[in-house]
Amino acid sequence: MQLSEETKERISRVIDISRVAVHYGYLPLIIYLGYTRSVPRPSLIKLFSPLAI
Repeated sequence: MQLSEETKERISRVIDISRVAVHYGYLPLIIYLGYTRSVPRPSLIKLFSPLAI
């Protein structure tokens, strides 16, 4: 099956956008899942501040 040049460009663009979304979204997703699934839930200050006790 032959793909046209336009289809190849669209697939390439989708892959590039997906790569950027995964690159910048992976760590915030892991932090969010850890925050919402933990018991007891930590305060946001303790989560982000290295100086909070």
